Amino acid sequence: MARRGGRIDLASLAGSVGDNSSVDSTPAPPAVNNSARDETYIDGQLITDVPIDELIGNPRNPRRRIGDLSDLATIAERQLQPGVAVTKTTWLKIFPADEKLVGTARYIVVNGNRRLAASREFGRKGMDVVVRDSIATSSESILEAAIIENIGRRDFDVLEEAEAVQALVAECGSADAAAERLGRSKGWISQRRALLKLTPELQEKLRGGELAIRLARSLAQVPFEAQVKAWRVAQERAEKQSADEKPEDSDPAPNPTDDNTAATVKAVRSLRSLRKGGVNPEVLASALRQIYSTEEQRSLRDALEQ
Repeated sequence: MARRGGRIDLASLAGSVGDNSSVDSTPAPPAVNNSARDETYIDGQLITDVPIDELIGNPRNPRRRIGDLSDLATIAERQLQPGVAVTKTTWLKIFPADEKLVGTARYIVVNGNRRLAASREFGRKGMDVVVRDSIATSSESILEAAIIENIGRRDFDVLEEAEAVQALVAECGSADAAAERLGRSKGWISQRRALLKLTPELQEKLRGGELAIRLARSLAQVPFEAQVKAWRVAQERAEKQSADEKPEDSDPAPNPTDDNTAATVKAVRSLRSLRKGGVNPEVLASALRQIYSTEEQRSLRDALEQ
């Protein structure tokens, strides 16, 4: 993921989140077996087979629901990717109030909480971790690392993501600072925070997949008491539109009063012409980088992920 004004490669968006997070992508120093380690660590050191009872999940993890772990059942036999952990001493310097939560654990897993939960559920005795105290410089850096790991994952609750973004804004002191830390556009930060303004009923619809995030962002701008009614009206309109749907290859008919729709139609026509002319995504991405500013590139990337 591009950070702090760096260029974003629009042709490789999918590789920038989740288990490919930049937080733990730096090659680690040679592994040390858990039984032979001492108390002095090289930052980024891989420690193998750390007993599960010496590990605790991140108490500040924005992801409250671990979800179905069946996809990680093979961790009982092999662990393909180590977790990223912080030593107890370093953690308590930042969060002294967590001493009781941490208890006798020696490491706090910042990235890899699902792997830790799966290890416990499927009977793995030890887990490989990269000890990286350098990511624990402040409460903001811890929250940032946890958010970056989860952003974009299909099984990450979008409202938990919104709450995590809101927490990071509070830690950083401004939405602009949070956007910089995450390498996201200001609009993306604003849109995620807006979801917290939805009524509880609509939040449940969003969580359950009955409400699309794009519509949810619009509904969040509607007065609280009128949101549910506005959602039902939008549903009826969508059903009617679906019944009258035209063939897939035809351009949508623009509403003369809807400038955004008209602009979309023009853009679709232009892009179809480029595609027919043999312009591939890599060439298009290169052209967009020359035309759009860094902030506009971030906005485009965020919009493509919706």
